[in-house]
Amino acid sequence: MNEQPGMVPSDESDANLMRNVHPAGWKNPAPSGVYNLVVIGAGTAGLVTAAGAAGLGAKVALVERHLMGGDCLNTGCVPSKAMIRAGRAIHDARTAGAFGVSCEAGITIDFKQVMERMRRIRAGISSHDSVERFSQELGIDVFLGSAAFTRSDTIAVQGEQLRFKKAAICTGARAAVPPIAGIADTGYLTNESVFHLTTLPKQLLVIGGGPIGCELSQAFARMGSAVTIIETAGRLLGREDADAADIVQQALLRDNVKLVLNATIRNAIKRGKDKVLLIEQNGTTFELAGDEILVSAGRVPNVNGLGLETAGIAFDPHTGVQVNDLLQTSNARVYAAGDCCFPHKFTHTADALARILIANALFKARQKTSSLMVPWCTYTDPEVAHVGMYEKEAREKGIDVLTLTVPLGDMDRARIDGETEGFARVHLKKGTDRILGATIVARHAGEMLNELSLALTTGLGLAAIGKTIHPYPTQAEAVKRLADAYNRTRLTVFRKKLLTTWLRWQRFW
Repeated sequence: MNEQPGMVPSDESDANLMRNVHPAGWKNPAPSGVYNLVVIGAGTAGLVTAAGAAGLGAKVALVERHLMGGDCLNTGCVPSKAMIRAGRAIHDARTAGAFGVSCEAGITIDFKQVMERMRRIRAGISSHDSVERFSQELGIDVFLGSAAFTRSDTIAVQGEQLRFKKAAICTGARAAVPPIAGIADTGYLTNESVFHLTTLPKQLLVIGGGPIGCELSQAFARMGSAVTIIETAGRLLGREDADAADIVQQALLRDNVKLVLNATIRNAIKRGKDKVLLIEQNGTTFELAGDEILVSAGRVPNVNGLGLETAGIAFDPHTGVQVNDLLQTSNARVYAAGDCCFPHKFTHTADALARILIANALFKARQKTSSLMVPWCTYTDPEVAHVGMYEKEAREKGIDVLTLTVPLGDMDRARIDGETEGFARVHLKKGTDRILGATIVARHAGEMLNELSLALTTGLGLAAIGKTIHPYPTQAEAVKRLADAYNRTRLTVFRKKLLTTWLRWQRFW
């Protein structure tokens, strides 16, 4: 019998969640001979791998030490986006006056209700990732407990030995905690604990100005927290184009998020009820105090305690399980997918990798991860979505680049919606319509990017998008405008003269 992990706070929604993702009293099945595939980890990569393999007729065992659904369901995408949506609702109410909607009575924010809604939605979604579905509907042997390799072809779970023909390591990643003196004793939140809050922090200190830090900082600020982001670099979202990051930075400042950039945190202490960070910035040292500290300083792979050395599997504690382009480890029987082995740590990437793993491990296909075109989106307001190469990357590879940018404010729908901040941008191989990369900054950039991702994946040029009729009025017309801008670059002075001459001759015919 397995001990059930604790869930704080515990209400009816959390009880429903736990019944699905780690049911109390669950008894692991007796191992069933040699498995075609044993999957360690029931996050996105593990669930997709196990379900896909079982659906193709393989005998599959799935091992999870904590909660089915992994980070995405329990402590990542689902709860964070629920909070972000609440923040947007608050912002829309506050700015409704621009649309002639009066909110004179004032806006009340019930943080407890916000969190209850999040937990209710999470619990409702969890049935898809449940022990019952995977064991009863999909016919997978589900084992709850810690897994470790005991031989090159065997994994131990709760005293049982699971023998396999192939195995998949899908153990994910966890929040990285920077080596700040006193941080452990002072206490801090990560994405794994911030969603347990039942009281809104009056003052929230956020370590890290990457995607998670920016998303949650904006959401908490909109709900009423006094938020300060401490970032070592000179700007937020360092991976993105500077002008894209600046749009987000200005939006956060308008939402009353304070920024402390080019800063180093020297130590952390607890002083009464306050949690205090000692900051050094531009040669000056000062303190920042808050009720809570949220650490959002990247992710580290979960590779410890798996007995990887015993199975002859090479790994690095910082970068994860080492895999080749086929997702195969140094043990030919064992593959890996998701955050534990791949640099792009996104749910949709884990899903895509799992499909490659199934094909290669079970059917000896040779699908390659290098063929993937991975998009991503930072869910601030506005969002920043990107796919492919940035201009700097392309130039570093010796590619001549033509960059085209269309301001979102040029779109009629953006003006109607009052969402004119942002742009659509594409990088082309100069002299062609071949798309190298694209960035969109808009409130729904993640939805708008898919057309460009499809073009990149299938090799369609920008001209094909230009030939596609887009509904009017939509903000996604900005993508079509990029194609129009490209066509204008092709109209050289010589071509213009030819066209003008041809049109004149048409008068005589």
